[in-house]
Amino acid sequence: VQDMRGRFASEGKDIAFFDCGWGERQDGYDTVKWILEQPWCNGKIGTVGASALGITQHMLAGAEPPGLVCQHIVVAAPSLYQYSERPGGVRLEAMVDRWLSEGDWDEENFVLMRNHPTYDSLWEGVDLLARLPSLKSVPPAVHVGGWFDIFSQGTLDSFVARQEHSGKQWLVMGPWVHGVGTREAGELTFPENAEEMPLVGKQDYWFAHWLKGEENGLQQQPAVHYYVMGACEEEGAPGNEWRSASSWPPPAKETSLYLRSGGLLAWESPAAGEPADDYQHDPANPVPTMGGNNLQLPAGSMDQRAIESRPDVLVFTSAPLPEPLEVTGRARLRLFFSTTAEDADFMARLCDVYPDGRSMLILDEAARASYRRGNQALEPVSPGQAYELTVDLWSTSIIFNKGHRIRLTLSSSNSPRFETNPLPATQTVYHDPEHTSCLLLPVASQ
Repeated sequence: VQDMRGRFASEGKDIAFFDCGWGERQDGYDTVKWILEQPWCNGKIGTVGASALGITQHMLAGAEPPGLVCQHIVVAAPSLYQYSERPGGVRLEAMVDRWLSEGDWDEENFVLMRNHPTYDSLWEGVDLLARLPSLKSVPPAVHVGGWFDIFSQGTLDSFVARQEHSGKQWLVMGPWVHGVGTREAGELTFPENAEEMPLVGKQDYWFAHWLKGEENGLQQQPAVHYYVMGACEEEGAPGNEWRSASSWPPPAKETSLYLRSGGLLAWESPAAGEPADDYQHDPANPVPTMGGNNLQLPAGSMDQRAIESRPDVLVFTSAPLPEPLEVTGRARLRLFFSTTAEDADFMARLCDVYPDGRSMLILDEAARASYRRGNQALEPVSPGQAYELTVDLWSTSIIFNKGHRIRLTLSSSNSPRFETNPLPATQTVYHDPEHTSCLLLPVASQ
């Protein structure tokens, strides 16, 4: 287990993660090299750790040190920019700034990250996914994450990329926030089986095989173990169970739920002449954060009704489902919009609406208009012109029960989870035959 230079009693300048990988200073590599030289080392080294100590493991893997034979990585991101700094181009203000402040990090960290708003060589230097093509191999690893964890998509993407590159990777995804192995995720409490850790995720089992050479059946275990969430406290509700698969994601059909007039989400595409919706974005009165994939803020699924009544929030809701509907995989929002400003942010929330009216948050992400063609260069928008934007909602696995409704809400702020765009604006959302704004859901194969 290794933290970063400048932390606690260690010497050096504390620039978060940038000296942990394959750059000018390779602290992880140097540590492994030192351990290999010790008389008590048998030449096999495994690493373990969660969150920041999982990120340092990814950085270490990118340095290809000899002797590193396995990794146990929990709730961590393989790339800082995409998963912890600016997903969709909007800065994760609360998570980044509060983590740096509470850790008493050097002020240079704040300046460094804010001065690099696009994905450039600085961020590439701490991006294992970009580094992978130049590596001979990465060590076997188990990647443990949660659907409401701050790095949920990073856990999935690191598993997929490392599996495709070198094989011998395993994945565990539970209904968890940043602390794994609990039943509570915000205002939802899952059954007792949510506390279970599949065998491949248990440290003793993992290290017994790779470090001690025990033939305990690990390599015959399915590569993927994931928890399919279901309605909580509804007897007989489908879901709320562990499943296994050979790869991620499991088979699913991308299915469109269209934004329609009157606040509807419908399986049928819009009719001609449907008027657009608009709302005002006031940076002095941002929409507050209520749950989500947070670190210091209250995390997990929370009832969104308190913000859904605001005039600066658009709400689109499906009819009650005639049968249960499983959504497993990555969800996206295809949005057609215009704005009166030179840039605009759009915050999308996917919710499971219970028969009693509770609107329980499932996914919650953002996208900035000027990043619509990628995160390497900004492209401003012209006020009043219609554009298409994709909001990556990240991934989940849930069965919306019969009688429940699916809801999408749209706003231009979500504070303090995301940094608030300072530009006041009128935002217009289009949903007509030429501008088919829709929620794209991975509906599981029946």
